[in-house]
Amino acid sequence: MTRRIALDAMGGDNAPDEVVAGAIQAVTALDVEVVLVGQPEQLQNVDLEVVAASEVIAMDADPARSVRTMKDSSIVRGAELVRDGKADAFVSAGNTGAMVAASLLRMGRIKGVARPAVATTIPVPGSTPTVLLDSGAIAECQAEWLVQFALMGSVYTATRYGIARPRVGLLSIGEEPSKGNKLVKETFPLLSELDGINFIGNVEGRDVMTDDVDVIVTDGFTGNVVLKTLEGGLKAMVSAVFAALGTEAAGAEGAAAIGHLVPLAGELNPDSIGGSMLLGVKGVSIISHGSSSATAVVNAISAASELADSAIVEAMTTAVSLANHDT
Repeated sequence: MTRRIALDAMGGDNAPDEVVAGAIQAVTALDVEVVLVGQPEQLQNVDLEVVAASEVIAMDADPARSVRTMKDSSIVRGAELVRDGKADAFVSAGNTGAMVAASLLRMGRIKGVARPAVATTIPVPGSTPTVLLDSGAIAECQAEWLVQFALMGSVYTATRYGIARPRVGLLSIGEEPSKGNKLVKETFPLLSELDGINFIGNVEGRDVMTDDVDVIVTDGFTGNVVLKTLEGGLKAMVSAVFAALGTEAAGAEGAAAIGHLVPLAGELNPDSIGGSMLLGVKGVSIISHGSSSATAVVNAISAASELADSAIVEAMTTAVSLANHDT
């Protein structure tokens, strides 16, 4: 089934040029239909459908206020397309907070979900990725919300990656149940008692890119710091390694090593993931990195189509309903 993906043409640091380029590449390479949402005067001579939106929410704008007052913005109009059944998913590299707010207000929250969470896929070379949530939707959380994040993250990982019983870990500063701040200590016993997930206890930052855990749960502030730290660290490491191997002293062996490392560098590049799904809303909402390239846009559209096919929202709705009924 060909999926219809709404794409915020105005969102991100490289919009609209890179976004449009990615849309065109996606239509060529994938079985998708892409609808651009944005200012028509900036999208002329583009052979794709355009849904007009006169306003653009800036990357540094106040999210909630912008969504309430800028009702003809590309982010709001894109979320409405999913709400109205005119698109199967919405993708944006724009203001993350605005995407969260627009998705909540326009698509609606899954019944029983207290707060949404951004689920970010972290690549693990040679293995299935780790899903980190929340990575930026809700900065300050309550223990009950983290429990719900764990449930939604488990359903997401099982549905998208085919893992029967995803291992769920709670991010802390030590493996022992007594370690961590007040939030972590309050959350640990609740996760231990929750039926329907495979809780393995506390995990640490060093476990994020290993095969020891499938889902890592934390608050949005900590999750976003972890995500940005990983991105910066990996970028610095890859640059340093390639620079060292490219020196005259490294010679032919260094050049050969670079050839072997290029695929790994591509796998670790955030553009290879494309975007993160906002869990807890009644629609597929994909939040991409603000600096997304055309490649990242293609991968975000691919993920959106895949998730629409998987009926992930329906699976999450059922899981939350059953969990709330049990409690």
